Amino acid sequence: MIKIGKVTNTHGLKGEIRILSHFKYKDVIFKIGNVIYINNEALEINSYRVHKEYDMVTLKGYNNIDNVLKFKGKNVYIDENDYRFPGILNEELIGLDVYENDKYIGKITDVITNNYQELIVIDNKYLIPYVSEFIKEIKKDKVQINLIKGLINED
Repeated sequence: MIKIGKVTNTHGLKGEIRILSHFKYKDVIFKIGNVIYINNEALEINSYRVHKEYDMVTLKGYNNIDNVLKFKGKNVYIDENDYRFPGILNEELIGLDVYENDKYIGKITDVITNNYQELIVIDNKYLIPYVSEFIKEIKKDKVQINLIKGLINED
């Protein structure tokens, strides 16, 4: 299971939930008929829309605010085997070794997504923008990066 977001609140009286998600491939996940998981319960998406920075979803069989209150504050997951993604998931990068040419830099410990860009975290201390100018190549066991002076503080 892959965490794709969190239910922050309900919206209206008809059972709509507000999900905060920075998942890379939301356009693949949030489609009518797709299944998401909250509290280990498989839930089919009945409708979807975007409102501000939130993904607004109604679930099949849940048409009242009282029915969806139990989801408030809960994480939202998907089964990665249910989907085909057009690229690498951020979760697949965690644990990969990072090199600049032959020089070992460290391991990817996290990928942070904010409203502006994605950042690769190396050894919980270096932040590298996840863009083609810095990420040269991603293989199944390592990542090749292109550093510029000052990006990583070398002692």
